[in-house]
Amino acid sequence: MAKKVRVIVLRTAGTNCDTETVFAFQQFEAQADAVHINKLFRGEVSLNDYHILVIPGGFTYGDDIESGRILANELRIKLGADLSRFISDGKLILGICNGFQVLVKAGILSGGARKRSEKDCDYVQNVTLTNNDSGKFEARWSHLRVEGKSVWTKDLENIVYYPVAHAEGKFITHDKEVLMGIEENNQVAFRYCNPNGERPKYPDNPNGSTGDIAGITDQTGRILGLMPHPERHFLFIQHPYWTRLGNNGKYGQGAKIFENGVDYVKAHLL
Repeated sequence: MAKKVRVIVLRTAGTNCDTETVFAFQQFEAQADAVHINKLFRGEVSLNDYHILVIPGGFTYGDDIESGRILANELRIKLGADLSRFISDGKLILGICNGFQVLVKAGILSGGARKRSEKDCDYVQNVTLTNNDSGKFEARWSHLRVEGKSVWTKDLENIVYYPVAHAEGKFITHDKEVLMGIEENNQVAFRYCNPNGERPKYPDNPNGSTGDIAGITDQTGRILGLMPHPERHFLFIQHPYWTRLGNNGKYGQGAKIFENGVDYVKAHLL
């Protein structure tokens, strides 16, 4: 019997996109489990048993301090060693919306080399996601130009259309040097654009992100974080104009991301 690709979709208080994310991976025959973080803390579940870690969208702990900060601290402090091992083993991590916020605020996904101690994910945070320039929650569909070289974005169309839903989605870097490093290392995975793929203005860039950046990877391309929601355009009929587009198959433009993750594990980790 062939080995299964195993995906852990992390959830905690306030997570609300875990079911959709589990569904997306299951369509490509992965074993996807929505696991509450307390099970990891208690040792009932081990990260070591999985190939892909996903932190889905939502409002973890009510974004009480700032979006994703509390979960980021929990991961860094309580699961730091496990995460370091997971990354060192060449496994995959995906953070969507709140999950992207968690990854950058834990310093797991950053604009430079990661630093870590033996005990902890002693990562340096040099990028963040902060309040939208509009000063309000933005829920709309956005065009994205696909860039870089990542496991997750392989064979995506040049421009994709995903929905966003966030109040703190503005990507900024600590300084110009960090931004330059992200650009030079081809870590930009997605940029907001207008429908023609050109430089956007609001609302095509819904939050004012520096460089119109909507998602980045680490330098290996195995860790991806993005603010838009590919799981919400997983099926073709989720496209807001699907009835006008004719029959375009089962899957929407978000599906390829999940398929890519599963295919990579089959090729390199099983």
